[in-house]
Amino acid sequence: MLGKGYSRTGIEPCLGPLPFSQGTKSMTHLYFEDAEIGTICKAGPYLVPKQEIIQFAKQYDPVPRHIDEEAAARSIFGGLTACSAHTFSIFILLTTRLQPRLHVLAGMGWDELRLPNPVRPGDELDLQMTVMEKRESKSKPDRGIARNQIRLSNQKDEIVLQCIANVLIARRSESVGTT
Repeated sequence: MLGKGYSRTGIEPCLGPLPFSQGTKSMTHLYFEDAEIGTICKAGPYLVPKQEIIQFAKQYDPVPRHIDEEAAARSIFGGLTACSAHTFSIFILLTTRLQPRLHVLAGMGWDELRLPNPVRPGDELDLQMTVMEKRESKSKPDRGIARNQIRLSNQKDEIVLQCIANVLIARRSESVGTT
């Protein structure tokens, strides 16, 4: 495990949520027209402290394998793990830090959500989003729809969450009505 303040990328990992203004400084926003199939956006690393796992689970998923180290050691995971809601919350947080960032108007849902590996204390999570498909909205010319492959992985490059995210993306105002 890496010491506090160190990461495999040479960038200090995030410890919990950043205030909104810090998490959005100098971000490049991609409009529908800018996002090409295959565009990759990345965020992270996010360091998951043991206390955060326990605190989140105490409030939202208070089962022994998430809040008690002895009970967790006897579980099928053999140790403390983050609950799935916590893992999903970290994914959502990291979407606000993607670089470059799509100019998302709204999320439309997630398909094929999987959590193939557990998140453990000390894990550093990185998010990668890849634009898979996109199409113009049939009813609203000021937006488009994209389907994005999501991959949240730990420092061992093990996937801890994957899904397809469906989002509404803003179009440039000068593009509306020109196609």
